Amino acid sequence: MKVMSTQPVCGKCGGTGWIIIERANVSGAEPCGCRNTGRSDRLEERSQIPPLYRNTDFENFKTEGVQELKQVMTLVKNYADEFPLGPYPGLLLIGEPGTGKTHLAVAALRRIIQKGFEGVFTDYQTLLDRIRSGYDSSSNSSDKEAYRMALDSEVLLLDDLGAHRVTDWVQDTVTSIVTHRCNNRKPLIATTNLPDVDAGSAVLQKTPVGTEYRRTLADHIGARARSRLFEMCRVIKMPNIEDYRIRRGRRF
Repeated sequence: MKVMSTQPVCGKCGGTGWIIIERANVSGAEPCGCRNTGRSDRLEERSQIPPLYRNTDFENFKTEGVQELKQVMTLVKNYADEFPLGPYPGLLLIGEPGTGKTHLAVAALRRIIQKGFEGVFTDYQTLLDRIRSGYDSSSNSSDKEAYRMALDSEVLLLDDLGAHRVTDWVQDTVTSIVTHRCNNRKPLIATTNLPDVDAGSAVLQKTPVGTEYRRTLADHIGARARSRLFEMCRVIKMPNIEDYRIRRGRRF
């Protein structure tokens, strides 16, 4: 005898857990709200977002009336709201330290997680150190999953891209990660302090003894990885403003 389920069927998705959506003549599917009940909380617990940023969102981003900062926040928010049907699967925020890049990147990741997608936060240096130790036979580390996580996470947030001593191994590793995610349209959100001419950054800076060249994003991660990043990401240059960490600290 067939037992009929007494659980009501969702009127939006018909019990499938997915809603077909269409934006700008592009069709896709996103998780239905019925599927997300309790799921987003569990996903956020597994996201590895640091405690400092656990409550980060667009609503508590401090723009201090700076129009350029409001415009940047709107662009990042649009990326998260349109996900996964936006024109770019990835997002790259470029700017000086303390301009609010990490806050906006985490706000976008949390908004995407709230839709029911899996997302993982990691900073660049920690990720590379974990990958290296996981595959070093002389190391006592048993962490073999970092590289696979970087490749296969549904959405990866890579903070402080390029902040590691440059070696051939580093450039080869980041190139393999970025290339894999680009080829498989796996979204990547990244932040970097490193300048890039195509993003409007100055690569020459004045010093007391003259002018010096600032090492660029391509110098640190390699030209191939940089090219793939610009291919898959919406690139946003942060305005030069007072250190965001100082402005945010005024709340305390």
